[in-house]
Amino acid sequence: MALKRKNPGGRPTKFDPSYVDEAYKLALLGLTDEELADFWGVSVSTLFNWRAAHPKFMEATTRGKVIADAEMAKSLWHRGMGYSHSAEKIFNGQDGIVRASYTEHYPPDTQAASLWLRNRQPGKWRDRHETTTQLVDGNNEPVSASELARHIAFLLASGMAVMQAQPDPPAPPEATKH
Repeated sequence: MALKRKNPGGRPTKFDPSYVDEAYKLALLGLTDEELADFWGVSVSTLFNWRAAHPKFMEATTRGKVIADAEMAKSLWHRGMGYSHSAEKIFNGQDGIVRASYTEHYPPDTQAASLWLRNRQPGKWRDRHETTTQLVDGNNEPVSASELARHIAFLLASGMAVMQAQPDPPAPPEATKH
């Protein structure tokens, strides 16, 4: 009985099981698929093939990305809403080190709120609003693009005919030298 090869034909895979843990950590850092592939010196399609062939690798990259995105969303949300946290200042007083506890307040950040809303509700908050323009004639009736093109061609032809019918304008007087 012949042994079944793991990689029949083609180049052997560069995948190593240690990549599972690395992939999770790198995804937590926010690396994109392109950056992950570059890290291991492979193409993005090879990275996708590794995900398809190694379920633990797929789970590690997916889980890392989801956690990183959730933490970023949480931070952005707090920044947009404003937040407070306990803090401590340390002073060098007459009797030695003095510690003073206080609450640090951060007001809402309008740019963070705007970014959050534009991404969560793009239909209501997008920067660019799409508009449509309808051409109308003097009676406020819609005009098709082909009608407009015909009218422009007519005006151009009329203008050319008028220009050709006029005699050449006289030459400007020559400047005199002093």
